[in-house]
Amino acid sequence: MAIAPYTAVALQLTAQSIERASDVAAARAQIAGQIAALEGKIRSARIFIEQYGGSPVKLVVLPEYLFTSYPGRISIPDFAARAGFAADGPEYAALGGIAQRLGLFIAGNAYETDRAFPDFYFQTSFIVAPSGDVVLRYRRLLSMFAPSPHDVLDRYIDAHGPDALFPVADTAIGRLAAIASEEILYPEIARVLAFKGAELFCHSSSEIGSPLATAKDIAKRARAFENMAWVVSANTAGIEGTAMPLMSADGNSQVVAPSGKLLAQSGSGETFTAFAEIDIEHSREQRRQPAMVNSLARQRPGLFAPAYGEAAAQFQAGNLMLGADGKPRVPDREMFVKMQRDVIEKLAKAGVI
Repeated sequence: MAIAPYTAVALQLTAQSIERASDVAAARAQIAGQIAALEGKIRSARIFIEQYGGSPVKLVVLPEYLFTSYPGRISIPDFAARAGFAADGPEYAALGGIAQRLGLFIAGNAYETDRAFPDFYFQTSFIVAPSGDVVLRYRRLLSMFAPSPHDVLDRYIDAHGPDALFPVADTAIGRLAAIASEEILYPEIARVLAFKGAELFCHSSSEIGSPLATAKDIAKRARAFENMAWVVSANTAGIEGTAMPLMSADGNSQVVAPSGKLLAQSGSGETFTAFAEIDIEHSREQRRQPAMVNSLARQRPGLFAPAYGEAAAQFQAGNLMLGADGKPRVPDREMFVKMQRDVIEKLAKAGVI
């Protein structure tokens, strides 16, 4: 069945840090309140856009770690207890209820626990369907200060299967994938998702906004053009509850067309103004047309595979958070910097840097 054009919204909202919550119960209550406040904001944005003359709103993308902010120096087990969403927990149930009542897809980002990895959390980008079900769960793979599936790779694949690393959801509004935060800067992630059929990237971010072109702004347009895919990128409208100046991560939420053209972009503050029409059928036609600008079909991955294979030993190894017995080992915060220093030393020794 053909997919009619629809509107996607990058909803720019203020993240609420749980850093100052007195205990786990207070943190959980704060998260629940933040989720509950979403419904009215999404509903009012949809009413305005559709009355203004836009296509029906079918997709809303939320900013990175909207409900908790980042963990800072809180230990991994403590932050997992305070902030981690369980796959079958009340947070996803509440988000599913909003998606059902409003009849649209909600994409977002949160920290998530996993029964296979006690005391761990993974930064997770998710998509909730109008049915209320979570139809996509992507765990961030490149993270500077948080555990990644790559750090426990063998156990992770045993628990969830290899397809869990780069998931794509085939939905009524197209084949959707998620990219977390600064992962938009790494072309390999978007490329693998495109190779698996992704037509639209939901990008939840918390980043510095600027009238000047930022690295992430450039990357969003590049990832769209390289993969002939839509990018819907939602930034925070600041982060409340930390010592950091409120609006340090604010602005520039946007929608980018597969051509790399910027269709809409927000200014500062809480706003729904980054919205645009998504025409999946048209972008499918473009992907199937032989042309100089068909950047996806013109790729030749076989040329690059050997070079990636040869370089793998010089870069970040997997399974570094598995012990000799194969069981997960929760790291302290210092381990993350050490891991990167080890990579830098290997690259220097190999003459790469």
